[in-house]
Amino acid sequence: MDDGFDLATFHRLDIDHGLTAARCLALGRAIGSYPQDVKVAVFGTGGMSHRLAGARAGLINPEFDRMFLRAIESEPEKLAALTREDYIREAGTEGIELIMWLVMRGALSDRITRIHDTYHVPASNTATALALFEDLGEA
Repeated sequence: MDDGFDLATFHRLDIDHGLTAARCLALGRAIGSYPQDVKVAVFGTGGMSHRLAGARAGLINPEFDRMFLRAIESEPEKLAALTREDYIREAGTEGIELIMWLVMRGALSDRITRIHDTYHVPASNTATALALFEDLGEA
């Protein structure tokens, strides 16, 4: 602490909630509202639908994944309205990672164009996707 550094440690941490999809979109919009004109690259990461363990192990839902990829481009509010339970039911427990894509989408304006996308099943035990968007800025 004498050098201005205090390593925080804990022995037990109970978290009773996580980020919602709506909160992720709002975080991205806050980032996108930065007042200065700067060039940045924003990445949304996380596996597509997948479940690694339990009764539904091996779950991959290509229909949900494709809907997600369409909606992330044109209807992010639709994805933000889904609950964590909706994501887990449709995309598996690990598919909840998809909400992180909403941070990226929220940072972009409403006017975007898709440059490239790809979707592949399976990559290991998960579907994978890549979507590249160009932000066209506000009208």
